[in-house]
Amino acid sequence: MFAYIVRRLLLIIPTLVIILLVNFVIVQAAPGGPVEQAIAHLQGIGGASVGGASGDGVSSGSRASRGLDPKLIKDIEKQYGFDKPAHERLWLMLKSYAQLDFGNSFFRGATVTDLILEKLPVTLSLGLWATLITYLVSIPLGIRKAVRHGSSFDVWSSTAIVIGYAMPAFLFAMFLIVVFAGGTTLNWFPVRGLVSENFEQLSTVGKIADYFWHLVLPVTSLVIGGFATLTILTKNSFLNEITRQYVVTARAKGLSERRVLYGHVFRNAMLLVISGIPQAFISVFFAGSLLIEVIFSLDGLGRMSYEAAVSRDYPVVFGSLFIFTLFGLLIKLIGDLCYTLVDPRIDFAARNA
Repeated sequence: MFAYIVRRLLLIIPTLVIILLVNFVIVQAAPGGPVEQAIAHLQGIGGASVGGASGDGVSSGSRASRGLDPKLIKDIEKQYGFDKPAHERLWLMLKSYAQLDFGNSFFRGATVTDLILEKLPVTLSLGLWATLITYLVSIPLGIRKAVRHGSSFDVWSSTAIVIGYAMPAFLFAMFLIVVFAGGTTLNWFPVRGLVSENFEQLSTVGKIADYFWHLVLPVTSLVIGGFATLTILTKNSFLNEITRQYVVTARAKGLSERRVLYGHVFRNAMLLVISGIPQAFISVFFAGSLLIEVIFSLDGLGRMSYEAAVSRDYPVVFGSLFIFTLFGLLIKLIGDLCYTLVDPRIDFAARNA
C-alpha cells in the first residue's frame, strides 16, 4: 500500500503540469488579456473583450492601442509579464509553482496565496458540511429504502428524492430565500455572509451558533442534488447485495437481520458508495459552490475564480486551478484509501503490480 501511495503522489506532478499546460495554451488564444484590458481602461473603453489581440499582449498598431505611446504599451506589457515570449512565461510559472509561489494578483493588490487563504474557509465550510450532511442522511435513508423496498415509505421517499434531484441547487436556494429569509412573512435566516457583523462581540457559544445559523440555507441548497443521487446509489447497492448467496447462507445460519445487514452486506455494498465520495466532494466543493456563493454573498474561492476569469487576472486563475486540481487528485487518493478501511481484502498494490 505504501508503494501505491507513493506512485499516486508522484503521478500528481505530471498531471498538474499537463493541466496547467493545456489551460495556458487556451489562455494564450483568448482575446481580451490583462494588457488589452489595461489599455482599454486607459482609453476609457471599459472592461473586457476589446477585440483584436490575444493573451500574448497587444501590438502598438492594434485597434485597442491606437493613440497611446508605444513606450507606455511596452511598460504595461512588462508590468504584467507579457514582455517575455509565451514559452518563457510558462517555464517561469511552473518553476514558481514548484515552490508554491503563485505570484501576485494583477488587480487585487495582494499575493495569490493570501487571496486563496482568505477565501478558502468559506468554500471549505460549504463543501465539508454539505458533503458530511449528504452522507449522514443519504446512507441511512438508502439502507432503509432497500430494506423496505416496494413499501409506501419507499414510494413517497422516492417521489421526494426525484423532485429534489430535478431541482437545481440555485433554484432551490432562491426558493429558500423567498420562504425563510424575508421573501414572505418568515425571516428566520440571513442571506448575506458567513457570519454576522457583530460576530467578534459574541461569546464563544454565540459565535458557533451564528456561524451555523448562516450556513443553514446555503448548505441545504448544496445538499439537495447530491442527497438524491447518493440515496438511490446506496439503495441500489444494498438491493444488489441482499440477493447474493452469502446473504441467504447467513440468514440460514440464524443470524439476526441487523447482523446480516451491517456485518456482511454493509461492507460490500458500501464499496460502490465510497467510490463516489471524491466525485461528490469535488462537485460540491468546486462546481456547486459558485452560484451558491453568489446568491448568498459568500466571498469564497468559486466566486473569486469566476471574477478572476472575467477580469483576466491570470495569476489568480492559474493559482486557483492549481489548488483545485491538487485538492481533487488528493481527494481521489483518499477515496482509494477509504476502500481499504471498509474492506481490508482490497490491495491496490497487488492490483497495480
